Parts: sequence; C-alpha cells; structure tokens
Amino acid sequence: MSKKNTGDDIWKNNVEKIVKLFTLTYGSVVSQLCRDFQNNYYEVNQQLDKMGYNIGLRLIEEFLAKTGIKRCQSFKETADIITKLGFKIFLNIQPTIENWSNDGKSCSLIIPEPNPLTEFVELPITSDSKIGKELWYSQILCGVLRGALQMVQLDCDVNFIKDVLRGDDRTEMRLKLNKILKDEVPAGED
Repeated sequence: MSKKNTGDDIWKNNVEKIVKLFTLTYGSVVSQLCRDFQNNYYEVNQQLDKMGYNIGLRLIEEFLAKTGIKRCQSFKETADIITKLGFKIFLNIQPTIENWSNDGKSCSLIIPEPNPLTEFVELPITSDSKIGKELWYSQILCGVLRGALQMVQLDCDVNFIKDVLRGDDRTEMRLKLNKILKDEVPAGED
C-alpha cells in the first residue's frame, strides 16, 4: 500500500515548481521590459513594481489561508511574520530584519544569497553603464510586499537600497510604515 500525499505535501511540491518557473522566467520579463521601454530603467522599475503590487494583492489571500495567521498587533510583528513565513513559503528563503528605526516604523530586510530571482543573472554593465545605477532587478519584490501589506491595512513604502547585482555587499530592502489604514466596510454591508 503506497502512502498518499497529504495536502501539505502537494502544496509544497506545487509551490516549489511555481518558484522554479517564476525564477527561470523572471529574467525574460525584465529583459522584455527593458526592450519595451528602450532601457528607460526608471520606467522598467515602475512596471516591475506594479506587477509585484498586483501579485501581492492576491498572494496575501493564499498566505492567510495557508498559515491561518490572525491579525498582527504591530508592524514589527508583521515584518517578523513576513520574513519567517511569507518569504519561506513563496520563495523558500528567509530574510533577516535589521536597522529598526527608533519609532518602530521602518526596518531593513536583508535578502539572503543567493536571491532566487538573481541566482543565474549578471547585469550587462559593460554594454550599458546606466543599468547598474538605475535598474533594481528584483523590484517586483517591493511591489509584492507593498500590495500584500496594503491588504492587511498597512500603507508602506518598500524600496531597495542595496543589491548584490549592482556590486553591493548585500541585497537590502527598506520597509517604512506610512500609516495604518482603517478597516472599511463596503457601502451597503453594515
């Protein structure tokens, strides 16, 4: 008698396949955007952020359904959950949190190497010097976090401040809580 896969085993196998597919095709997406916007890297970053934002809006539902996590009590707790569970579930990595501001409203997420999005990537800096100064290759992650956080009523700015692809010593994202959004009941649904 063979052992049947449990739902968790099936989920894990499917997520691993999706992560591999995403990381293998992501470079093509970035390359196509660079061509479409004629190497206007500011616009490429904007497009990657928009794509990520839309992914984040939907990904949070899957995350909440899968983990059963209840509402976090603070921004610090939310950041901790993001690093320990969110990144682990969807990208199979676990960033670390550093550099909390005194008011507890901003922190840095340090993406461990290898970053799955950049593991097989080298920026063509020799052919285009602007690329290493203007393109944030993994910008989609900023959008994903911004979208997911907005869905749990946290209006945040998320941006990269360092990237190994640019020659920095590490890949670092900065999260800044702007405000906590009010829970709003849709009109007519008292």
